[in-house]
Amino acid sequence: MVSQLPLSQPTPTSFPYAVEGLVQVFTSVHRSFFTGVMAQALTLAGQGTPVLVVQFLKGGINMGPDQPVRLGQNLDWLRCNLSRCLDAADDITPEERQATQELWQYTCDVIKQEHYRFFVLDELSLAIQLGLIPEEEVVGLLEQRPRSLDIILTGPDMPGSILNLADQVTQLRRNSLA
Repeated sequence: MVSQLPLSQPTPTSFPYAVEGLVQVFTSVHRSFFTGVMAQALTLAGQGTPVLVVQFLKGGINMGPDQPVRLGQNLDWLRCNLSRCLDAADDITPEERQATQELWQYTCDVIKQEHYRFFVLDELSLAIQLGLIPEEEVVGLLEQRPRSLDIILTGPDMPGSILNLADQVTQLRRNSLA
């Protein structure tokens, strides 16, 4: 007679390794909306993955960390609590700087909590270039992030220090045919 062992469900700790998330960068030479990134976020949310999209330079719709827009059951969308979209460093008010910093801090806290599994940090490189978010803080967050999370960073002219940490870099190029 052969004894039968009880079947058990595998747990993450029973595997010899855990699935590691990716850091992806989508960049271009100009400011661009990355449709493929948003399609990926919507697809994952539709499959049950908690997703957070953060737009650091967009405003105008009375949002902020305490007022996310919920797009479906698993996708939250945040923008700064600003009355306009930011695009030039010389006309950013102290209040706008503070709103951007609050959204950045909220994003850092949420990443550490691991509630969401997939993040899109939209126009992060521009927020760095405008002096709203320190590059070294972004690098530190990426280095210290929970390894199971997927994070996509977008924006033109992504700093080399961030590109070096990325698992995948996608550059959108517009080639005009003569």
